[in-house]
Amino acid sequence: MRLIVLAALYMGLTAGANADPALEALKDGDMRKLVVHSEPAAMPEATFTGEDGSEMTLAEYEGQVVLLNFWATWCAPCRKEMPHLSELQTELGGSDFQVVTVATGRNPPEGMVRFLEEIGVDNLPLHRDPRQKLARGAGVLGLPVTVLLDREGREIARLQGDANWASDSAKAMIGAVMAR
Repeated sequence: MRLIVLAALYMGLTAGANADPALEALKDGDMRKLVVHSEPAAMPEATFTGEDGSEMTLAEYEGQVVLLNFWATWCAPCRKEMPHLSELQTELGGSDFQVVTVATGRNPPEGMVRFLEEIGVDNLPLHRDPRQKLARGAGVLGLPVTVLLDREGREIARLQGDANWASDSAKAMIGAVMAR
């Protein structure tokens, strides 16, 4: 058992050892929880349900930097985080960057609408992943999880738990990725 604990500790300490130094230097506040990968990782090609009911994939966002957020209507930390994501979308969203929210698991559309209305958010997409194909393929084990994708749709960083995505640190990191 001790060997397993030591191996896990070693892996944790070395995980960010070769991470992107430019992004690492910008981490402050909640963004210290962001795990920046040393190499971009492929995302699953799994389909999810778009806001209009159509089937879609993350390939539809290729060419843009994407902050992909997995959430659920029953998730209390998601309720806290969503207004920050909304503010980030308002400030930086456009043809170069998008906040993409995907409710994973059982989230009825009317419940999703009510959830966002209650917290005053009206600018984030109501995409759904009811069978959790995308979430499982992306290794989402708890909620919320937010994944930063580069223009090729590859994962370059991940944050487990809620965070202030409207912070100066988050905006600086996203701006640095957009500038590439």
